Amino acid sequence: MRNAYIDALYELAGKDERILALVADNGAIVYDKFRAAYPGRFINFGIAEANMIGVAAGLASCGKVPFTYTIASFLTMRAFEQIRNDVCMQRMNVKLVGIGAGFVYSNLGATHHATIDMSIMRALPGMTVFSPSGPLEARKITKEATRIDGPVYIRLSVGGSPEIYEADYEFETGKGVILRDGPETPDVAIFTTGGITTEVLKAHGELRHMGINARVINIHTIKPIDKDIIIASATKTRVVITVEEHSIIGGLGSAVAEVIAENGIATRFKRVGLQGVFAVGYGTYDDMKEMNGLSANAIVRETIDCVNMK
Repeated sequence: MRNAYIDALYELAGKDERILALVADNGAIVYDKFRAAYPGRFINFGIAEANMIGVAAGLASCGKVPFTYTIASFLTMRAFEQIRNDVCMQRMNVKLVGIGAGFVYSNLGATHHATIDMSIMRALPGMTVFSPSGPLEARKITKEATRIDGPVYIRLSVGGSPEIYEADYEFETGKGVILRDGPETPDVAIFTTGGITTEVLKAHGELRHMGINARVINIHTIKPIDKDIIIASATKTRVVITVEEHSIIGGLGSAVAEVIAENGIATRFKRVGLQGVFAVGYGTYDDMKEMNGLSANAIVRETIDCVNMK
């Protein structure tokens, strides 16, 4: 995802001189091509996230389109006051790009995990929140961000993320995508977002072999949420599950639950993610998913329990 974002930004900068790349002592190497081509439009602020956001807001007030980039946990928490006051309150056209969504920075520990960032950004008035699930989507979202006049947050996994789409598709802000469909009334509808979508798709294959029909819906826009696809899917099944590499509080699960509750839909509902706790353990990215109940096998178990519940 990261590489797709960098490539898209480079392409966009070649067409729009307003676009600037701002980093906080993170990702400087992957920006080598951008920096060489547009030396006056790349600024490394060092470990000074709050300063970076303040300057970005100032640049936006002068008609520039700054893309700020650093580790998601640092961006959304260290610089929260500046994002709230300088960017959102002033409705500045600043793009916030957080790298390391979920716990892809696995062995760096919980301080580097981004597992409440969607909750934080989703709560801010005027903020659009994107959570791409693969490289193609990351590229489309980067381009879409330039068309939105106002604050945008994009949460990315690191480089090497697998592709979830077999072919191109028409991207639209706030419109979910059905990745796997089945009968008109499936046994379960699974909503997912971000890098964990690859595990959900693996789980879908296992569930199919077990005779369980699951519809998988990718929610690439957390805010504004696609109410229509949630209502349509929830009314056609007796079980709805959300899966996110994030706290279940305030993220995708909360957003989907709000739509279901506010529309009076009676369905069994389960949020799979961090249950109001910090991620546990150290190891590889796959190790972290296994230890924190977000591997494909864990998703299968959760789904079977919900489907078979009396």
